[in-house]
Amino acid sequence: MATQVEHAIEVENLTKLYDNLVAVNDISFNVRRGEVFAFLGPNGAGKTTTVEIADTIRRPTLGKVRILGMDVTKAKRGIVPLIGVLPQGFSSFDRITVRETMEYYARLFCRRNADIEGLIDLVKLNDKAQEQYMKLSGGLKQRLGIAIALVNDPEIVFLDEPTTGLDPRARREVWDVLLGLKKKGKTVFLTTHYIEEAELLADTVAIISKGKIIAIDSPVQLIESNADYLVLTLQSGDEKAFEVLGKMGFAPDHNNHKSIIVRVERTDDIRKILNAMKDAGVSLLSMDVRKPNLEQVFLKLTGEALHEGASGGKGAE
Repeated sequence: MATQVEHAIEVENLTKLYDNLVAVNDISFNVRRGEVFAFLGPNGAGKTTTVEIADTIRRPTLGKVRILGMDVTKAKRGIVPLIGVLPQGFSSFDRITVRETMEYYARLFCRRNADIEGLIDLVKLNDKAQEQYMKLSGGLKQRLGIAIALVNDPEIVFLDEPTTGLDPRARREVWDVLLGLKKKGKTVFLTTHYIEEAELLADTVAIISKGKIIAIDSPVQLIESNADYLVLTLQSGDEKAFEVLGKMGFAPDHNNHKSIIVRVERTDDIRKILNAMKDAGVSLLSMDVRKPNLEQVFLKLTGEALHEGASGGKGAE
């Protein structure tokens, strides 16, 4: 019985080929029931292809995917009523209202008793219920898309890049909705190229690059297991600080706040740097030492950076 399985999603040796292009390359992972699972990677990493196989849209070339114990290639009719999907580039009908949109999809999914008002409230669109879709902002449209994905009261919700293209405020409003799904006990499969999104929302993060899963664990454990160095941040108005660090063999960098960022291998290096700064007469305004964040872990493991403005076509995504 589907209600007895431990994992909501089971993926074994999944491969997807498009002619000579390997979009997904022999990946395996499980998603526990009730958790938020994030696929973190750039465009073209294979995130969307994996989701589309899991939600029965595409067929795998090799491997198996099971949803609540059911094989996606054999039990589509049983799986579809149990899942909700927000695809990339979600859109709806321009000239019908939020409430009319929800009512339409409820009828489409044969859910005439769907809790329309409850879903509108969940995504915080109460004051926009009579607003036409075409007049909604991008963030509000995405929140409506999430509500539509929930109209059949699914056990698993697939959200493919739900905040791409949104401004920071709208993105955070969508995050609040996703945290609400987590509180309701829904299993959420999230794809994203936003580091902060994965770190904030996910119980488990799978880092995917070029069709391969590079690492998978909780955000905290991914950082802990890859934190073989420390990040020293210094603030100083003295350009001589760079000269001192260079002579010591370090390669400092600036961040967006004009602070000096130094990667150090040992805590003893921090003492040596501070002593050298003092001896050179360099005035330091502040100092911060911490382990790498998830973005630095991603860069270390994949050799590529994630860019907040990543956009464009899906390609082999």
